[in-house]
Amino acid sequence: MATYKKRGGRPKNKAEKISQIEEESTTAEVFSTLDEGASRTEAWVEKNQKAILIFVGVIATSVLGYLGFQNFIQEPKETEAMNEMFQAQFYYEQALTATTKDSLFNLSLNGGNGKFGFVDIIDNYNGTNAANLANYYAGVAYLNTGKYLEAIKHLDQFDADDANIAPIAKGAIGDAFAQLDQQEDALKYYENAASISSSKLTAPRFLLKAGIIAIDLGESAIALKHLNTILDEYPKSPEADKAILYIGKAEAMK
Repeated sequence: MATYKKRGGRPKNKAEKISQIEEESTTAEVFSTLDEGASRTEAWVEKNQKAILIFVGVIATSVLGYLGFQNFIQEPKETEAMNEMFQAQFYYEQALTATTKDSLFNLSLNGGNGKFGFVDIIDNYNGTNAANLANYYAGVAYLNTGKYLEAIKHLDQFDADDANIAPIAKGAIGDAFAQLDQQEDALKYYENAASISSSKLTAPRFLLKAGIIAIDLGESAIALKHLNTILDEYPKSPEADKAILYIGKAEAMK
């Protein structure tokens, strides 16, 4: 059975008395040390109180400033920008299915019916998600109206973290470079678009474009790499049949 020594009793002999005195002395020293440490801390706090208050004030002001900016400036600005962009998006969506596209794309870019176009949204609401998205829309609109340098400029400024939109934006830059007959740049962007795409709809499409451009550049090995990837990884895609035809061209170049 476990036993323990009852503390606080009278010492029975000289050895116990000495032990009790030493224990009490050690305890007193510990408390004395703690008191001295606390005193030094209090003295340091008192000496540096002004600096501490300033530091705390700066942190508090920064936090409150950020929250105020988000709640009273950024969020209302975001809402206003999205509302302003509604008409431009309407023109853009109409242009995608219209027979005559240029006029509608131009309205989406420059505005109509007293509403902003994508260019106005970018200029007036810089730093918002709406302005970022407007760069994508503007880039595609410029691409469809043959203004390829403007298309590249806006698509390059579009910051996409969406797994579906990001590769489409990169591929559209590739299309613009291809139209400018800058094949090396086009190939780079098509490869980039294919590498970041997780979609069975977009990945084979950009791989096919990369393969075709590589053939135009006389790079048969690169072309075969991309075209064979379509057959290996996306055999049921619409691009697979086309890939077989271009593989024959690439192999004939060897």
